[in-house]
Amino acid sequence: MTHYDVIVIGGGPAGGAAAHVAAQAGLSVALIDKHKFPREKLCGGGFTGRSYRYYQEIFGAPIPEDIIITKHNVEFHAHGQELARIDGIPPIHMTMRRDMDAAIVGHALASGAVDLTGAAVETLDLDARKVGLKGGQHLTYRVLIGADGANSLVARTLYGEAFDHARIGFGLEIEAPAPAADAPVRIDFGAAEWGYGWNFPKAGSATIGIGGVHGRNPDMKAAMQRYLAKFDVAGTPKVKGAFLPFGDVRRWPGRAEVLLAGDAAGLVDPITGEGIAYAMKSGALAAEAAAEAIAANHPPRALTLYRQKLRPIHGAMFHARWIRQIIFGRPFRNTFVRAFRGSGTVRYQYLRLMAGEIEYPALAWATLKKVPSFVLRSATGR
Repeated sequence: MTHYDVIVIGGGPAGGAAAHVAAQAGLSVALIDKHKFPREKLCGGGFTGRSYRYYQEIFGAPIPEDIIITKHNVEFHAHGQELARIDGIPPIHMTMRRDMDAAIVGHALASGAVDLTGAAVETLDLDARKVGLKGGQHLTYRVLIGADGANSLVARTLYGEAFDHARIGFGLEIEAPAPAADAPVRIDFGAAEWGYGWNFPKAGSATIGIGGVHGRNPDMKAAMQRYLAKFDVAGTPKVKGAFLPFGDVRRWPGRAEVLLAGDAAGLVDPITGEGIAYAMKSGALAAEAAAEAIAANHPPRALTLYRQKLRPIHGAMFHARWIRQIIFGRPFRNTFVRAFRGSGTVRYQYLRLMAGEIEYPALAWATLKKVPSFVLRSATGR
C-alpha cells in the first residue's frame, strides 16, 4: 500500500493542472490515467484567450507555439443564415488535445507528480480513502481529485451517476483535411438544438463538429450529416462522439476530501461548450484547496475551501446560463439573429469574451441592456 497526500484521477487539463499545482506545493502526488500520453481526445480544440491566460498563470509559461495555431478572423452563422465575417479580431487559438494534454502532463511530472498513467482504476473506496489499480497496486490518499471527465468514475461513486441525462450535452466531430491557410474559424449557432456547430482550422487538419443539449437532439447523427453537407468533406471520415457537461455545473463538486474538477464538476461553458479553461483553473483551485486543508491537518475541509475558490467560476456559469436562454431559446431565436447581425456591440462583446478580455458578468450586463428591444421585436415579429 503506497500513500500519497493527493491522488489525481484523470490526466486531461483539469487533472494535469491539479497534479502540477499540488506537487509544486510540496505534496506527494500520484497522477492516474488509464491512457499513456500522448493520446487522442475528442475536443474541438478551441483555446480561448481565457485558456491562454490560465495556462500561463498555472504553468508559469505560455502554451508552446508549436502546438497551437492562431487565427484572427471568424465567421458566424445561425440557423442557415450568415451573420457576419469579422477580420482583425483578437487572437483565437486552436490546438490538438493530443499535443496539449501531453504538454500539461509533462508539467505535472516535471513538478514531481508520480506517473501512474497507463494504469486504470479498478476499485475506489472513498470511506477507506483507497484506490486500487488494475494489476494489483493499491494506494491511499488524504485528498482525492476526480478529474476524469464527463463520465467520471469518482462522480459515479459519489452520486450513483456521473451526470443528469436530461441536462447533459453531447458532441460529434470529425477530423477533415487541412483547409486553406486563410480559412476563418466558423461558428454556426443552431446547428444542433441548444448548441452550435464548429469548423476549426488547425495545423494539418480541420475539426468539424456539432454539440448541443442531449435531450433536445433525439437524432444528433442526422444533424451532424446536415452540418457536414455544408462543407466539401471527402471520403467517409470517422465520426467521434462524447458527452459534454454543457453548463450542468455541480454546486457541490465533491464530498469532504473528495473533489471534482473540470468536466467531472460540470465546468463547461454553457454557450461555447469550451471546457479547457475552466478545467485547468478548477484543477488548480482544487489542488490549492487540498494543500490548505492538508496543511491544517484537516483534509475533510478541502471541499469547503474549494467551493469558496470556485465562486467566480460558478458566478460566470450562472450568467452564461441566463444569456443562453436568449441565444438558444425559441422565443428569442430570430431576434437574436437580427441583433447579432445588426449590432456591432453584441458581436464586439462576444469576441472580447472569446479573447479572454471580459468574463460573462460583463457580457450579461451588455446583453441585459438589449433585453427590452429583444422582447419588443419578438412580440411584434420585427
